Amino acid sequence: MTASASPPAPLVVVMGASGCGKSSVGAALAARLGVPFQDADDLHPASNIAKMSAGVPLTDEDRAPWLRIVGAELHRQENIGLVIACSALRQVYRDTIREHAPRVFFVHLDVKKEVLAARLFMRSEHFMPLDLLESQLATLEPLAPEEPGITVDATQKIHAIVSGAEDVVRERGRTRAAAPLI
Repeated sequence: MTASASPPAPLVVVMGASGCGKSSVGAALAARLGVPFQDADDLHPASNIAKMSAGVPLTDEDRAPWLRIVGAELHRQENIGLVIACSALRQVYRDTIREHAPRVFFVHLDVKKEVLAARLFMRSEHFMPLDLLESQLATLEPLAPEEPGITVDATQKIHAIVSGAEDVVRERGRTRAAAPLI
């Protein structure tokens, strides 16, 4: 591959606790990058949605098949690119996604608990109740230094979040395209 090669299609997971803005930011980022958007909530099995709707936190065993589906969907879209909104709360969850889509990049939307609670209180159309916020925050592990991704203050205006994330994703793609094959 040479410096004139096209950058690979972006594969991005917009991650964070419920209410951080994953779907809104993810859809806007996908539009800016010219790739499809998908919400990983739509990939949950019915049993997971039923548990969350009843206020029961998911276990790692509940999440495992769902995370494999998320990773497989990213892999399936590798040639055209994809932005997917997915909580991806723990590093081991992100590792599961990366097993299927090794070049995925994570955009962690960081928001304080009080802001998340206020957002969730105002949101009635989603199956994730406010009661599960504590369990999500207890599970959340910030991106580790070796993980491919950035953490963004998601209390900014959406256009600022998306512009910053787009710049980093595009630069990463240019860098990857210019790297020689080993």
